[in-house]
Amino acid sequence: MKFKSFFNRTVFPFTVAALSVIGFPNQAKAMIFSGNVSGTWGEPTRGEINTDPIYTGVGTNTFTWGDPTLFQNASSNQLLFEGNSFSTDTNSLFKIGDLTYRNGTVLLGTGVESVPLNLNLSFDQPTKLNQEFKYEFYLENTPNLWDDPESNADFVFITKDSAKPSFVYDGHTYTLSLTGFSQDNGKTNVSEFRVLEGEKTTAAIFAQINKVSSSKKVPEPGFAVGLSLVGIYLISRKKTHKIN
Repeated sequence: MKFKSFFNRTVFPFTVAALSVIGFPNQAKAMIFSGNVSGTWGEPTRGEINTDPIYTGVGTNTFTWGDPTLFQNASSNQLLFEGNSFSTDTNSLFKIGDLTYRNGTVLLGTGVESVPLNLNLSFDQPTKLNQEFKYEFYLENTPNLWDDPESNADFVFITKDSAKPSFVYDGHTYTLSLTGFSQDNGKTNVSEFRVLEGEKTTAAIFAQINKVSSSKKVPEPGFAVGLSLVGIYLISRKKTHKIN
């Protein structure tokens, strides 16, 4: 650490002594969070165009929507969430689970617009804690009017207005943000998870824990006393110069 230039040669010896008494706090160690993730789907939002929504799986980790019965050997769309164990520090990306999307057949008016994923994080470090988080997943079902498979792909993404649920540990507030989908172990993250018509694909969901506030804002007593000593010394030096 470099001291600023206003610490001149006369004051510097005392300053070093004072700072050695005060001491600097040890470099903060990264907070490690670890545990296990599970998830279930909640009650969906049907949307304006879905006059006859058909869905199953509320309260489970497998959600289906849409009526495929007019088509031979067709199946409805499906989302399967599988959680996993995790260990991460704050501000680092980590995998919370896998999302498998089956792009089946959804007759017009029988789908849903979005569905919430209720995540349960069972922490075992730094303390035993079960915490619930809720995120809204928007579902886009294309009408399959084009020859291009990419244009006919259905997709899912986490809505922008999803709240960032928070939890408190040791006087600090933390949020859990879902950052996107990845199929290369987190090297790249995308906001939309697209699946071709008739295909089934799996992508990992990545997240991040961020510290947003702290209730511990009072400086340590030793630090305050040390600064007072420095101030007193500077004043006394100034008075001495005036007398001389």
